[in-house]
Amino acid sequence: MSHILAQLKERNLVFQVTHEDLDTVFSSEKPPVYCGVDPTGSSLHVGHLLPLIGLMRFQQAGFKSLVLVGGATGMIGDPSGKSAERVLLTKDEIESNVNAIERQLRRFLDFDSGSYAARLVNNYEWFSRYFFIEFLRDIGKHFSIGSMLAKESVRNRLETGISYTEFSYILMQAYDFLHLFDNYGCRIQVGGQDQWGNITAGIDLIRRMRGKETFGVTFPLITTSTGKKFGKTEAGTVWLDERLTSPYQLYQYFINTSDRDVVRFIEYYTFASAEEIEEYRELVRKEPEKRAAQKRLARDVTKLVHGRRDAEMAEKATSVLFGGELLDCTDRILEEIFPDVPKAHFPASTLTDGMDLIQALVTCGAVASKGQARRLITQGGVYINNKKVQDSEYALNAHDLASEHFILVRTGKKNFFLFRFN
Repeated sequence: MSHILAQLKERNLVFQVTHEDLDTVFSSEKPPVYCGVDPTGSSLHVGHLLPLIGLMRFQQAGFKSLVLVGGATGMIGDPSGKSAERVLLTKDEIESNVNAIERQLRRFLDFDSGSYAARLVNNYEWFSRYFFIEFLRDIGKHFSIGSMLAKESVRNRLETGISYTEFSYILMQAYDFLHLFDNYGCRIQVGGQDQWGNITAGIDLIRRMRGKETFGVTFPLITTSTGKKFGKTEAGTVWLDERLTSPYQLYQYFINTSDRDVVRFIEYYTFASAEEIEEYRELVRKEPEKRAAQKRLARDVTKLVHGRRDAEMAEKATSVLFGGELLDCTDRILEEIFPDVPKAHFPASTLTDGMDLIQALVTCGAVASKGQARRLITQGGVYINNKKVQDSEYALNAHDLASEHFILVRTGKKNFFLFRFN
Protein backbone atom coordinates (compact mmCIF):
# COMPACT_ATOMS: atom_id res chain seq x y z
CA MET A 1 0.00 0.00 0.00
CA SER A 2 3.02 2.33 -0.14
CA HIS A 3 2.73 3.45 -3.77
CA ILE A 4 -0.16 5.80 -3.19
CA LEU A 5 0.25 7.91 -6.34
CA ALA A 6 0.29 4.80 -8.53
CA GLN A 7 -2.93 3.65 -6.86
CA LEU A 8 -4.62 6.97 -7.43
CA LYS A 9 -3.52 7.14 -11.06
CA GLU A 10 -4.73 3.59 -11.68
CA ARG A 11 -8.23 4.79 -10.77
CA ASN A 12 -7.85 8.06 -12.74
CA LEU A 13 -8.06 10.04 -9.52
CA VAL A 14 -5.09 12.34 -10.18
CA PHE A 15 -5.65 15.56 -12.10
CA GLN A 16 -2.43 17.39 -11.15
CA VAL A 17 0.57 16.57 -8.99
CA THR A 18 3.53 18.76 -8.09
CA HIS A 19 6.00 15.86 -8.09
CA GLU A 20 5.53 12.85 -10.37
CA ASP A 21 7.92 10.75 -8.26
CA LEU A 22 5.89 11.13 -5.08
CA ASP A 23 5.94 7.38 -4.37
CA THR A 24 9.74 7.39 -4.27
CA VAL A 25 9.89 10.50 -2.06
CA PHE A 26 7.59 8.83 0.49
CA SER A 27 8.67 5.22 0.13
CA SER A 28 9.90 5.07 3.73
CA GLU A 29 8.24 7.97 5.57
CA LYS A 30 4.50 8.67 5.76
CA PRO A 31 4.01 12.32 6.78
CA PRO A 32 0.57 13.78 7.49
CA VAL A 33 -1.59 14.70 4.49
CA TYR A 34 -4.21 17.42 4.72
CA CYS A 35 -7.41 18.36 2.96
CA GLY A 36 -9.44 21.46 3.75
CA VAL A 37 -13.22 21.90 3.92
CA ASP A 38 -14.87 25.27 4.37
CA PRO A 39 -18.07 25.17 6.46
CA THR A 40 -20.17 27.30 4.11
CA GLY A 41 -23.17 25.01 4.71
CA SER A 42 -24.51 22.72 7.41
CA SER A 43 -23.61 19.64 5.37
CA LEU A 44 -21.04 18.36 2.93
CA HIS A 45 -22.35 17.34 -0.51
CA VAL A 46 -21.38 14.66 -3.01
CA GLY A 47 -18.91 17.07 -4.60
CA HIS A 48 -16.82 16.63 -1.44
CA LEU A 49 -16.77 12.85 -1.79
CA LEU A 50 -13.79 12.55 -4.13
CA PRO A 51 -11.32 14.53 -1.95
CA LEU A 52 -12.57 12.62 1.11
CA ILE A 53 -12.13 9.27 -0.61
CA GLY A 54 -8.67 10.40 -1.72
CA LEU A 55 -7.83 11.20 1.89
CA MET A 56 -9.19 7.80 2.94
CA ARG A 57 -6.84 6.13 0.44
CA PHE A 58 -3.87 8.05 1.83
CA GLN A 59 -4.82 6.93 5.32
CA GLN A 60 -5.12 3.31 4.20
CA ALA A 61 -1.64 3.63 2.67
CA GLY A 62 -0.23 4.56 6.09
CA PHE A 63 -0.36 8.37 5.96
CA LYS A 64 -1.87 10.25 8.86
CA SER A 65 -4.79 12.39 7.69
CA LEU A 66 -5.46 15.96 8.76
CA VAL A 67 -8.87 17.43 7.96
CA LEU A 68 -8.91 21.19 8.20
CA VAL A 69 -12.36 22.65 8.81
CA GLY A 70 -12.07 26.29 7.82
CA GLY A 71 -13.71 28.17 10.64
CA ALA A 72 -11.73 31.25 9.56
CA THR A 73 -11.52 30.83 5.78
CA GLY A 74 -15.21 29.92 5.74
CA MET A 75 -15.92 33.46 6.93
CA ILE A 76 -14.01 34.83 3.93
CA GLY A 77 -15.13 32.62 1.04
CA ASP A 78 -13.01 30.82 -1.54
CA PRO A 79 -13.33 32.40 -5.02
CA SER A 80 -12.25 29.12 -6.66
CA GLY A 81 -14.88 27.77 -9.01
CA LYS A 82 -17.30 30.62 -8.24
CA SER A 83 -18.65 33.22 -10.65
CA ALA A 84 -19.85 35.54 -7.89
CA GLU A 85 -18.92 36.34 -4.30
CA ARG A 86 -20.40 34.10 -1.61
CA VAL A 87 -22.83 35.44 0.95
CA LEU A 88 -20.77 35.97 4.08
CA LEU A 89 -21.91 33.95 7.10
CA THR A 90 -21.91 35.02 10.72
CA LYS A 91 -19.54 33.57 13.29
CA ASP A 92 -22.42 31.64 14.92
CA GLU A 93 -23.49 30.18 11.56
CA ILE A 94 -19.94 29.10 10.82
CA GLU A 95 -19.55 27.49 14.25
CA SER A 96 -22.80 25.56 13.82
CA ASN A 97 -21.70 24.35 10.39
CA VAL A 98 -18.28 23.32 11.72
CA ASN A 99 -19.87 21.11 14.37
CA ALA A 100 -22.20 19.46 11.85
CA ILE A 101 -19.42 18.81 9.34
CA GLU A 102 -17.09 17.38 11.99
CA ARG A 103 -19.71 14.72 12.76
CA GLN A 104 -19.99 13.84 9.07
CA LEU A 105 -16.24 13.54 8.58
CA ARG A 106 -16.04 10.78 11.18
CA ARG A 107 -18.00 8.50 8.86
CA PHE A 108 -15.13 8.50 6.37
CA LEU A 109 -11.90 8.57 8.35
CA ASP A 110 -10.54 6.63 11.30
CA PHE A 111 -9.92 9.08 14.15
CA ASP A 112 -9.07 6.47 16.78
CA SER A 113 -6.43 3.99 15.56
CA GLY A 114 -3.11 5.03 17.02
CA SER A 115 -0.42 6.49 14.79
CA TYR A 116 -2.64 6.40 11.68
CA ALA A 117 -5.54 8.21 13.35
CA ALA A 118 -6.92 11.19 11.50
CA ARG A 119 -7.11 14.54 13.23
CA LEU A 120 -9.53 17.44 12.88
CA VAL A 121 -8.17 20.99 13.04
CA ASN A 122 -9.94 24.32 12.72
CA ASN A 123 -8.01 27.27 11.28
CA TYR A 124 -10.02 29.69 13.38
CA GLU A 125 -7.80 28.56 16.26
CA TRP A 126 -4.70 30.22 14.79
CA PHE A 127 -6.20 33.01 12.69
CA SER A 128 -8.21 34.34 15.64
CA ARG A 129 -4.87 35.03 17.38
CA TYR A 130 -3.13 36.60 14.37
CA PHE A 131 -3.15 40.40 14.17
CA PHE A 132 -3.76 41.92 10.74
CA ILE A 133 -0.57 44.00 10.64
CA GLU A 134 1.56 41.05 11.71
CA PHE A 135 -0.04 38.83 9.09
CA LEU A 136 0.69 41.35 6.33
CA ARG A 137 4.31 41.72 7.50
CA ASP A 138 4.94 38.01 8.02
CA ILE A 139 2.97 36.47 5.17
CA GLY A 140 1.76 39.14 2.74
CA LYS A 141 5.28 40.23 1.80
CA HIS A 142 5.92 36.81 0.21
CA PHE A 143 3.14 37.23 -2.38
CA SER A 144 3.40 39.44 -5.43
CA ILE A 145 0.23 40.89 -6.91
CA GLY A 146 1.30 39.56 -10.33
CA SER A 147 1.55 35.96 -9.14
CA MET A 148 -1.79 36.19 -7.35
CA LEU A 149 -3.51 37.63 -10.43
CA ALA A 150 -2.09 34.76 -12.46
CA LYS A 151 -3.90 32.19 -10.27
CA GLU A 152 -6.82 30.72 -12.17
CA SER A 153 -9.21 31.14 -9.22
CA VAL A 154 -8.51 34.91 -9.25
CA ARG A 155 -8.10 35.38 -13.00
CA ASN A 156 -11.51 33.86 -13.74
CA ARG A 157 -13.17 36.31 -11.39
CA LEU A 158 -11.61 39.53 -12.66
CA GLU A 159 -14.32 40.10 -15.27
CA THR A 160 -17.23 39.61 -12.85
CA GLY A 161 -15.44 41.28 -9.97
CA ILE A 162 -13.61 40.06 -6.89
CA SER A 163 -13.41 41.80 -3.52
CA TYR A 164 -10.25 42.22 -1.48
CA THR A 165 -11.85 39.83 1.01
CA GLU A 166 -11.87 36.95 -1.45
CA PHE A 167 -8.58 38.08 -2.99
CA SER A 168 -6.93 37.49 0.39
CA TYR A 169 -8.19 33.90 0.58
CA ILE A 170 -5.08 32.54 -1.15
CA LEU A 171 -2.85 34.01 1.56
CA MET A 172 -4.93 32.43 4.30
CA GLN A 173 -4.94 28.95 2.76
CA ALA A 174 -1.21 29.21 2.05
CA TYR A 175 -0.63 30.02 5.70
CA ASP A 176 -2.78 27.04 6.70
CA PHE A 177 -0.31 24.75 4.92
CA LEU A 178 2.62 26.51 6.63
CA HIS A 179 0.96 26.18 10.05
CA LEU A 180 0.27 22.47 9.54
CA PHE A 181 3.83 21.96 8.28
CA ASP A 182 5.28 23.67 11.35
CA ASN A 183 3.01 22.07 13.95
CA TYR A 184 2.16 18.65 12.51
CA GLY A 185 4.88 17.91 9.99
CA CYS A 186 2.34 17.97 7.14
CA ARG A 187 4.01 17.81 3.72
CA ILE A 188 1.17 16.99 1.32
CA GLN A 189 -2.03 18.86 0.57
CA VAL A 190 -4.83 17.33 -1.51
CA GLY A 191 -7.99 18.84 -2.94
CA GLY A 192 -10.16 19.28 -6.00
CA GLN A 193 -8.57 20.56 -9.20
CA ASP A 194 -9.97 24.05 -8.52
CA GLN A 195 -7.69 24.19 -5.46
CA TRP A 196 -4.46 23.98 -7.46
CA GLY A 197 -3.68 27.70 -7.14
CA ASN A 198 -4.28 27.69 -3.39
CA ILE A 199 -2.20 24.53 -2.91
CA THR A 200 0.79 25.79 -4.91
CA ALA A 201 0.65 29.11 -3.04
CA GLY A 202 1.16 27.20 0.22
CA ILE A 203 3.99 25.16 -1.28
CA ASP A 204 5.74 28.35 -2.43
CA LEU A 205 5.29 29.99 0.98
CA ILE A 206 6.84 27.02 2.82
CA ARG A 207 9.78 26.96 0.42
CA ARG A 208 10.44 30.66 0.90
CA MET A 209 10.00 30.77 4.68
CA ARG A 210 11.32 27.32 5.69
CA GLY A 211 13.43 26.24 2.72
CA LYS A 212 11.61 22.89 2.61
CA GLU A 213 9.85 21.00 -0.19
CA THR A 214 6.18 20.13 0.13
CA PHE A 215 3.76 18.59 -2.33
CA GLY A 216 0.26 18.82 -3.75
CA VAL A 217 -2.17 16.46 -5.45
CA THR A 218 -5.51 17.43 -6.96
CA PHE A 219 -8.44 15.25 -7.93
CA PRO A 220 -10.58 15.90 -11.01
CA LEU A 221 -13.79 17.85 -10.78
CA ILE A 222 -16.47 15.45 -11.97
CA THR A 223 -19.02 16.02 -14.68
CA THR A 224 -21.30 13.46 -16.30
CA SER A 225 -20.87 12.34 -19.90
CA THR A 226 -23.54 14.89 -20.85
CA GLY A 227 -21.49 17.70 -19.35
CA LYS A 228 -23.80 18.12 -16.36
CA LYS A 229 -22.20 19.07 -13.05
CA PHE A 230 -21.92 16.08 -10.76
CA GLY A 231 -24.05 16.24 -7.63
CA LYS A 232 -26.76 18.47 -9.05
CA THR A 233 -30.33 17.36 -9.78
CA GLU A 234 -33.50 19.16 -10.76
CA ALA A 235 -34.33 19.24 -7.05
CA GLY A 236 -30.95 20.80 -6.21
CA THR A 237 -27.74 19.67 -4.50
CA VAL A 238 -27.24 16.07 -3.35
CA TRP A 239 -26.18 16.36 0.30
CA LEU A 240 -24.48 13.91 2.65
CA ASP A 241 -26.80 14.84 5.53
CA GLU A 242 -29.72 12.41 5.63
CA ARG A 243 -32.05 15.22 6.73
CA LEU A 244 -31.36 17.08 3.47
CA THR A 245 -30.90 14.10 1.12
CA SER A 246 -32.18 10.80 2.49
CA PRO A 247 -30.26 7.51 2.02
CA TYR A 248 -32.97 6.44 -0.43
CA GLN A 249 -32.57 9.65 -2.46
CA LEU A 250 -28.77 9.27 -2.46
CA TYR A 251 -29.17 5.66 -3.63
CA GLN A 252 -31.52 6.79 -6.39
CA TYR A 253 -29.05 9.42 -7.54
CA PHE A 254 -26.35 6.82 -8.12
CA ILE A 255 -28.60 3.98 -9.35
CA ASN A 256 -29.64 6.29 -12.19
CA THR A 257 -26.06 6.77 -13.39
CA SER A 258 -25.77 6.30 -17.15
CA ASP A 259 -23.95 3.34 -18.69
CA ARG A 260 -21.36 5.77 -20.07
CA ASP A 261 -20.45 7.03 -16.57
CA VAL A 262 -21.00 4.12 -14.22
CA VAL A 263 -17.65 2.29 -14.51
CA ARG A 264 -15.75 5.57 -14.19
CA PHE A 265 -17.75 6.38 -11.05
CA ILE A 266 -17.07 2.92 -9.60
CA GLU A 267 -13.36 3.69 -10.01
CA TYR A 268 -13.77 7.02 -8.27
CA TYR A 269 -16.28 6.38 -5.51
CA THR A 270 -15.90 2.75 -4.46
CA PHE A 271 -13.13 0.50 -3.22
CA ALA A 272 -13.85 -2.24 -5.78
CA SER A 273 -10.70 -4.01 -6.97
CA ALA A 274 -9.26 -3.55 -10.46
CA GLU A 275 -10.49 -7.05 -11.35
CA GLU A 276 -14.02 -6.24 -10.20
CA ILE A 277 -14.02 -3.01 -12.17
CA GLU A 278 -13.13 -4.89 -15.35
CA GLU A 279 -15.94 -7.36 -14.66
CA TYR A 280 -18.42 -4.49 -14.37
CA ARG A 281 -17.05 -2.97 -17.56
CA GLU A 282 -17.88 -6.23 -19.35
CA LEU A 283 -21.31 -6.46 -17.73
CA VAL A 284 -22.17 -2.94 -18.89
CA ARG A 285 -21.10 -3.87 -22.40
CA LYS A 286 -22.84 -7.27 -22.60
CA GLU A 287 -25.80 -7.02 -20.19
CA PRO A 288 -26.57 -3.34 -19.59
CA GLU A 289 -30.24 -4.11 -18.86
CA LYS A 290 -29.27 -5.84 -15.60
CA ARG A 291 -27.69 -2.59 -14.30
CA ALA A 292 -25.33 -4.59 -12.09
CA ALA A 293 -22.72 -1.82 -12.11
CA GLN A 294 -25.24 0.83 -11.10
CA LYS A 295 -26.45 -1.34 -8.22
CA ARG A 296 -22.88 -1.82 -6.97
CA LEU A 297 -22.13 1.90 -7.22
CA ALA A 298 -25.33 2.97 -5.45
CA ARG A 299 -24.97 0.36 -2.70
CA ASP A 300 -21.31 1.13 -1.97
CA VAL A 301 -21.69 4.91 -1.91
CA THR A 302 -24.83 4.81 0.25
CA LYS A 303 -23.08 2.41 2.65
CA LEU A 304 -20.01 4.66 2.78
CA VAL A 305 -22.07 7.77 3.55
CA HIS A 306 -24.86 6.36 5.73
CA GLY A 307 -23.84 2.86 6.83
CA ARG A 308 -24.82 -0.69 5.96
CA ARG A 309 -28.34 -0.64 7.41
CA ASP A 310 -29.47 2.47 5.51
CA ALA A 311 -27.87 1.17 2.31
CA GLU A 312 -29.78 -2.10 2.61
CA MET A 313 -32.99 -0.21 3.36
CA ALA A 314 -32.52 2.00 0.28
CA GLU A 315 -31.82 -1.06 -1.86
CA LYS A 316 -34.96 -2.80 -0.60
CA ALA A 317 -37.01 0.34 -1.10
CA THR A 318 -35.88 0.55 -4.70
CA SER A 319 -36.95 -3.04 -5.34
CA VAL A 320 -40.49 -2.15 -4.19
CA LEU A 321 -41.03 -0.24 -7.43
CA PHE A 322 -40.41 -3.48 -9.31
CA GLY A 323 -42.60 -5.69 -7.14
CA GLY A 324 -40.05 -6.55 -4.46
CA GLU A 325 -41.20 -7.58 -1.01
CA LEU A 326 -41.90 -4.67 1.32
CA LEU A 327 -40.35 -5.20 4.76
CA ASP A 328 -39.14 -2.95 7.60
CA CYS A 329 -39.88 0.28 5.78
CA THR A 330 -40.45 3.77 7.16
CA ASP A 331 -43.09 6.39 6.46
CA ARG A 332 -40.47 8.72 5.04
CA ILE A 333 -39.13 6.17 2.56
CA LEU A 334 -42.59 5.21 1.35
CA GLU A 335 -43.51 8.84 0.81
CA GLU A 336 -40.25 9.36 -1.07
CA ILE A 337 -40.81 6.30 -3.27
CA PHE A 338 -44.41 7.25 -3.99
CA PRO A 339 -44.60 11.05 -3.72
CA ASP A 340 -47.49 11.49 -6.15
CA VAL A 341 -49.66 8.41 -5.67
CA PRO A 342 -53.21 8.80 -4.28
CA LYS A 343 -53.41 8.63 -0.49
CA ALA A 344 -56.39 7.64 1.63
CA HIS A 345 -56.56 8.43 5.34
CA PHE A 346 -58.23 6.22 7.93
CA PRO A 347 -58.35 6.14 11.74
CA ALA A 348 -55.81 3.70 13.19
CA SER A 349 -58.63 2.13 15.17
CA THR A 350 -60.11 0.63 11.98
CA LEU A 351 -57.24 -1.87 11.90
CA THR A 352 -58.05 -3.23 15.35
CA ASP A 353 -61.11 -5.22 14.25
CA GLY A 354 -60.05 -5.41 10.60
CA MET A 355 -60.88 -3.13 7.67
CA ASP A 356 -62.77 -4.59 4.72
CA LEU A 357 -60.40 -4.59 1.71
CA ILE A 358 -63.21 -4.22 -0.80
CA GLN A 359 -64.58 -1.14 0.95
CA ALA A 360 -61.07 0.32 1.22
CA LEU A 361 -60.53 -0.07 -2.55
CA VAL A 362 -63.78 1.74 -3.26
CA THR A 363 -63.03 4.49 -0.74
CA CYS A 364 -59.61 5.31 -2.22
CA GLY A 365 -60.98 5.34 -5.78
CA ALA A 366 -59.04 2.32 -6.99
CA VAL A 367 -62.31 0.83 -8.31
CA ALA A 368 -65.75 2.18 -9.14
CA SER A 369 -67.79 -0.39 -7.24
CA LYS A 370 -67.63 -3.24 -4.75
CA GLY A 371 -68.42 -5.68 -7.54
CA GLN A 372 -65.43 -4.51 -9.55
CA ALA A 373 -63.25 -4.74 -6.43
CA ARG A 374 -64.39 -8.32 -5.77
CA ARG A 375 -63.62 -9.40 -9.36
CA LEU A 376 -60.22 -7.69 -9.31
CA ILE A 377 -59.27 -9.49 -6.09
CA THR A 378 -60.38 -12.96 -7.20
CA GLN A 379 -58.59 -12.52 -10.54
CA GLY A 380 -55.30 -11.81 -8.75
CA GLY A 381 -55.09 -8.11 -9.54
CA VAL A 382 -54.75 -6.72 -6.00
CA TYR A 383 -51.53 -6.60 -3.97
CA ILE A 384 -50.96 -5.60 -0.36
CA ASN A 385 -47.37 -4.47 0.16
CA ASN A 386 -46.55 -6.18 -3.17
CA LYS A 387 -48.04 -9.52 -2.01
CA LYS A 388 -50.97 -10.84 -4.02
CA VAL A 389 -54.29 -11.13 -2.16
CA GLN A 390 -57.07 -13.25 -3.72
CA ASP A 391 -59.41 -13.54 -0.75
CA SER A 392 -62.39 -11.23 -1.39
CA GLU A 393 -63.23 -11.41 2.34
CA TYR A 394 -59.78 -10.15 3.35
CA ALA A 395 -59.68 -7.53 6.12
CA LEU A 396 -56.69 -5.23 6.56
CA ASN A 397 -55.15 -5.31 10.05
CA ALA A 398 -52.18 -3.95 11.96
CA HIS A 399 -49.93 -6.76 10.69
CA ASP A 400 -50.32 -5.32 7.17
CA LEU A 401 -48.60 -2.04 8.08
CA ALA A 402 -45.50 -1.67 5.89
CA SER A 403 -44.21 1.23 7.98
CA GLU A 404 -45.29 3.15 11.05
CA HIS A 405 -48.56 4.30 9.48
CA PHE A 406 -48.81 3.11 5.86
CA ILE A 407 -50.11 0.13 3.93
CA LEU A 408 -49.18 0.01 0.25
CA VAL A 409 -51.92 -1.19 -2.08
CA ARG A 410 -51.43 -1.95 -5.78
CA THR A 411 -53.94 -2.82 -8.45
CA GLY A 412 -52.65 -4.25 -11.70
CA LYS A 413 -48.98 -3.72 -12.56
CA LYS A 414 -48.41 -0.12 -11.53
CA ASN A 415 -51.43 1.52 -9.93
CA PHE A 416 -50.25 2.31 -6.41
CA PHE A 417 -52.19 3.69 -3.44
CA LEU A 418 -51.02 4.56 0.06
CA PHE A 419 -53.40 3.97 2.97
CA ARG A 420 -52.40 6.04 5.99
CA PHE A 421 -53.76 5.06 9.39
CA ASN A 422 -53.50 8.03 11.74
